Amino acid sequence: MAAAETFAQYDTEIQALIAEVETISSPIISTMGRRSFIKLAGLAGGGLTLAFYLDTRSARAETSGSETTTLNAFVRVAPDNTVTVFSKGPEIGQGIKTAFGLIIAEELDADWSTVKVDQAPINPKVYGYQGAGGSTSIPRGWDQLRQAGATARAMLIAAAAKQWGVSETECTAASSVITHTSSGRKLTYGAVAKVASALPVPDATKVPLKTRAQYKLLGKRFTGVDNQKVVTGKPLFGIDVQLPGMLYASYTKCPAVGGKVKSANLDEIKKMPGIVDAFTLEGTGTPLEVMPGVAIIAKSTWDAFRAKAALKVEWDESAASKDSLTQAAAKAKELSAAMPPPEINVGDVDAAFAAAGKIVEASYDYAMVSHQQLEPQNSTAWWHDGTMEMWTPSQQSDRGLAMIIKMLNLPEDKVVIHQTRAGGGFGRRLMNDYLCEAAAIAMKVKAPVKLQWKREDDFAHDFFRVGGYHFLKGAVDKSGKLSAFQNHLVAFSADGKRAVTGGSRSGNSFPTDIAPNVRYAMSLMPLMIPCGPWRAPTDNVQMFVVGSFLHELSVAAGRDHVEFLLEWFNRPLTKPAQGPPPDLSRTYNPARAAGVLKLVAEKSGWGKKLPAGRGLGIAFACSYGGHIAEAVELSVDANKHITVHKITVVGDIGPIINMSSAENQAQGGAIDALSTAVGLEVGVEEGRIQQSNFAEYPILRMASAPPVEVHFIQSDFRPAGLGEPCLPPLAAALSNAIFAATGDRVRTMPFKRAGYSI
Repeated sequence: MAAAETFAQYDTEIQALIAEVETISSPIISTMGRRSFIKLAGLAGGGLTLAFYLDTRSARAETSGSETTTLNAFVRVAPDNTVTVFSKGPEIGQGIKTAFGLIIAEELDADWSTVKVDQAPINPKVYGYQGAGGSTSIPRGWDQLRQAGATARAMLIAAAAKQWGVSETECTAASSVITHTSSGRKLTYGAVAKVASALPVPDATKVPLKTRAQYKLLGKRFTGVDNQKVVTGKPLFGIDVQLPGMLYASYTKCPAVGGKVKSANLDEIKKMPGIVDAFTLEGTGTPLEVMPGVAIIAKSTWDAFRAKAALKVEWDESAASKDSLTQAAAKAKELSAAMPPPEINVGDVDAAFAAAGKIVEASYDYAMVSHQQLEPQNSTAWWHDGTMEMWTPSQQSDRGLAMIIKMLNLPEDKVVIHQTRAGGGFGRRLMNDYLCEAAAIAMKVKAPVKLQWKREDDFAHDFFRVGGYHFLKGAVDKSGKLSAFQNHLVAFSADGKRAVTGGSRSGNSFPTDIAPNVRYAMSLMPLMIPCGPWRAPTDNVQMFVVGSFLHELSVAAGRDHVEFLLEWFNRPLTKPAQGPPPDLSRTYNPARAAGVLKLVAEKSGWGKKLPAGRGLGIAFACSYGGHIAEAVELSVDANKHITVHKITVVGDIGPIINMSSAENQAQGGAIDALSTAVGLEVGVEEGRIQQSNFAEYPILRMASAPPVEVHFIQSDFRPAGLGEPCLPPLAAALSNAIFAATGDRVRTMPFKRAGYSI
């Protein structure tokens, strides 16, 4: 396959992956009948298990006639009254393992102090979607998990009522205890679990669920279920996996993606101390799986890394990337001179510009950046007894399972993947290249083998957040209202047909009806460097552009920016195209937008006189269903050094599951956005990434992290995720605050390009 076709293929696959992650399908349970949704099984010792599985022929065939096969319970109640909940999604630091447990425990009316949360096996036939991306874990699982808890609770109450010979309506449950209201008799969940296991399964869709006012657990503060293990260094992460007789591997790929191995000093490497073997892999030809490279097998990670440093490879780069971002910047400016036919053309833009009270023109750009999660990529693989068994910190182990089955041409039951905790992801671990590499290496090794990337590998072979260039023109009419908006985006493409992941227009932060008259067009430039989702894909850069330019327009109109935005929020919205009604919990809502903006203005002190030299900036974004407004208060010295005095975050993501985790995510998202906006950039020349470690990629240090004040409006919409939404508004709020403090408009990101530091 030609190189261009190969890279177009991987980008198409990534686009499909992100589309799946971002789209909230109907809850799994809505497509299931009563019998196929919940299956009751009595475990050894008289426990109660509720198992959920997809209503597919293969799943039914796999589980029929057996209580002990691959059905994996979400809820288990043991005779000693402990409750075990299985978290089907990967824990990557977002707190989902705790949140899933709380959602079930709330509807179950369980005593949280006796609840244990375990990681579920990877089996999409049993659990359905098991990934984490696009802030979808809680939205996808919300109904499913609540019904799991509520149905278990109903069955336990029915069991107690049967034992007492009373009506179920006379019984209540709280803290894992059932009480007969009139007599005061009590039974623990554990005491009736065996009886419950023999009762008919109630219709899950008819079991009443709690309202937000009835919550006893949700919305309160809870420590993470694994926090103690994390802070005491227990082996939870992929990098911690240890197996008897395990070997260790490094894998070296061409620094310019697309290169192949011509020759390597393998004989010398094999003679080094601690080295077991060294060999080349042809790979599968796609960065999503296995690119050509050299594998080194060693007795320790240190031995593998030492040999990697001594490895000398001659690369065939005839089909490799020659990308240059310096050349791309010049090309973007050249392309900006001629706007292509618009993809969106609403109203009469030219007439609006002709009648405008004020016109503003500006160009914005942003750099490519890397994920750089704390834990470098790794996976452990063991080829034994005709089975590929793997341990991985992937964000999409269910997708990885399918990839390994296809890549190795193995039967479904011959691939087993164990989900470990991940040391961060931010979208990088939506890709499973490290998992595929480990599997390919393990096929040639007669022992368990752990593939461990170095930090330099993470920099060289990331799926980067792509850069971009916007050439904008906007107008306000003579009354100061936004009347026209034109955007010519110059983006990157792997196939010449569409922008790479995260590089096009966002329907969240840049709605088509941003003004009565809108024109949007896109020019494409070629790029071979792999790009992928990076925390709030597309929104993370588009909101910097749109949020900053809206401020430019409000300044040109002489309007208060909050007033200007509120007017924008309340504009008539374009009616959605024909089709199913939108999920209002995941779409832009003017009332929710206005609510968070008004509250952030109040909490940040908008309109009040600030100390001399300080500026306050505000921005808003609807991202992945989260309505978030942020304010930044700062001062800038004569050397353009920024001191951020406070960041205020206000969010409406529906009901909060765990207030402690929600606040932490909001704080982390804002600080991550601040770090990225001011200082982070990846350079590319001759197809090679110019940064190799943190010395050249200055992530914000703790001493520079400002206080972040967080507030939530807990609405009754279905809950949205929070991993993404708190990042996009920050850069615009920061640039608007710099303008308020200095009169200087920053239109490039990172801001260090304009001389700013923090």
